[in-house]
Amino acid sequence: MKTGKISESILKRSVLKYCKTKRKEVVKGAAPGVDCAFFSYPDGQGANADGQMSACQNRVFCAATQTVSIPVTRAGCYAVYAAVNAIAAGGGEPFALQMALTLPEGTEEAELKRIMQLAEEAAGICKVQIAGGHTEVTGTVNHPVISVTAFGYRREDTGSTGCGASCEQPGENADGQNLQKTGEQTGKKKKTVAGQAVVMTKWMGLEGTAILAQEKEAELLERYPFSITTAAKGFEKYLPILPEAATALKSGATAMHDMRNGGVFGSLYELAGRLGVGLSIDLKKIPVKQETIEICEFFDLNPYELLSGGSLLIVTEDGDGMVKVLEEAGIPAVIIGRTTDSNDKVLHNGEEIRFLEPAKPDEIGKVLV
Repeated sequence: MKTGKISESILKRSVLKYCKTKRKEVVKGAAPGVDCAFFSYPDGQGANADGQMSACQNRVFCAATQTVSIPVTRAGCYAVYAAVNAIAAGGGEPFALQMALTLPEGTEEAELKRIMQLAEEAAGICKVQIAGGHTEVTGTVNHPVISVTAFGYRREDTGSTGCGASCEQPGENADGQNLQKTGEQTGKKKKTVAGQAVVMTKWMGLEGTAILAQEKEAELLERYPFSITTAAKGFEKYLPILPEAATALKSGATAMHDMRNGGVFGSLYELAGRLGVGLSIDLKKIPVKQETIEICEFFDLNPYELLSGGSLLIVTEDGDGMVKVLEEAGIPAVIIGRTTDSNDKVLHNGEEIRFLEPAKPDEIGKVLV
């Protein structure tokens, strides 16, 4: 297998195929393009902050795990943001994290402290608690590998879940039937979601651009002025998507998907597959920062397939209304296309058209792995 996130075909035949055991507490579980799992307490009980049992029958809990395995200085921050963003895009409100750190032999304690300081910095920004985890040192890795599991909850009366169609409960359709195979159903689900606007927040390639500017600044300064790398490193401030996810959820989002591995192309492909719809996307409408273009040109990377944490894809019936409410909240957003009732995922660039392909290994791996 290639370095990076595994392909959807491998995921289906070698991972999901073996996830056979089912529990009624799992409202929505593993599926292609689904990063956030939802759980319920069947007896309506759960523990409060003091360890006492309290009624929580109006809550659906969720969890999401993300890993940073590339050698980057600020990996602690990026792992936290990725996991928290997956919860937010799923329609949840994150409240806690667990971290698993695998460190290479010879790692100094000062490096462990630095990783945790960065993780706590991001946790503070996202207002979540680092509640536990595991740390070990091994000779099987040559740089730190950080996995973060974020936990959140969603009240059942909040409407859209962010992870399905027509603002239904996660894992169920309007008839109460289970929809574990998200994106593989057509019929009512496809009919409901087709023809809606696809809104994108902020700019593509934010995470990858920030990382490359941080890790390869000396090389970039051989061609570009200091202002380019300074601005690009500053893109890290855009990475949390909690504000736009919360705003979109309250404003009638049918579905949401946090962009990350594989860039905007990979994220669009996953979103379409999850919802069981086609896409008609205008390439010229996809927003991008000039710093991303310059840095991708320097390293000969495709910016459309570059790590894009910090941006959110939103499917909604009222695209103009969604853009307006996001911009009023200070969040840049634009309609980049629409969903369709076919299986074609079409990219328009003026008169030229092409079709989206399954997500490829992220472009950042060509530079940092």
